[in-house]
Amino acid sequence: MPEPSGIEPAVICIRLVQYAGAAALMGSSLLFVYAVPGGLPADDARRARRWIAFAAALLAIASLLAIALQGSLFGGSLADGFTSESFMLVASSMSLGTAALVRAGLAALACLALLALPVGRAGFLAAGTLGTLAAASLAWLGHGASRDGWLPIGGDVLHVLAASLWIGALFGFAPLLRGAREEAGIARLRVALDRFSALGLPLVAVLALSGAANTLYVVGPDHLGGLPSTPYGRLLLAKLAAFAAMLALAALNRWRLTPALARREGGSAGRLRASVGIEAALGAAVLALVAWLGTLEPFV
Repeated sequence: MPEPSGIEPAVICIRLVQYAGAAALMGSSLLFVYAVPGGLPADDARRARRWIAFAAALLAIASLLAIALQGSLFGGSLADGFTSESFMLVASSMSLGTAALVRAGLAALACLALLALPVGRAGFLAAGTLGTLAAASLAWLGHGASRDGWLPIGGDVLHVLAASLWIGALFGFAPLLRGAREEAGIARLRVALDRFSALGLPLVAVLALSGAANTLYVVGPDHLGGLPSTPYGRLLLAKLAAFAAMLALAALNRWRLTPALARREGGSAGRLRASVGIEAALGAAVLALVAWLGTLEPFV
């Protein structure tokens, strides 16, 4: 049966919203728990709670839409995917659909927790915990889910958790960078940067090792040389280039810009804001490439 018209762009967009929503829910929430021991100022905390709750709501909606879009592939048209029969078929008989349904539930619970609990550490911890589980379920969107055994899917879980923690934390630095205009805000930002930097090497190691293992599983060692000749391979190489640029900016932030902020050098806060902003934009580009890669066959 031919693919319904317009389904592929819609699938890519919905996948991107899920990746970005899970990263914001997990990474930003946990950043405020482990890297900001004194907590955010009240106004910043309320704003952070609102936008993380919004990200959680988007994640829940996008996960449900992903089930419907998958159902449209069976029904032959976009409208057919939004019937209860098609929706339940995907949710109950496909691991991708079951994972999406679980993810929607976790995201909805995280949104409720953020809105119901008092503003502060408890709400962010609850949201971060639920967000971690939701992010882990994204592994069933990848090619590893179609491979036999738990090793491929386990590698995908590790990869998506490390990426969500890193990229989501970059999103969460926005209120900290915005508040770095007075002594208390600068001190808070320095502590957050130092604590987040301590996770840098472990995160990079997990991303590199799990990414290499996943590529070997999906592409195979015999096909690595042909990556530049396939759409999948070219997107994968673009993702690696964006990842390398993120590493370079992270090193710049750690070894040059953060010490300059500590020395109170003029313009250091502005340069740091620009660098973290670019790094976050590259992270969003990585998520977009991953969303696209998941719709392509590695060898075509």
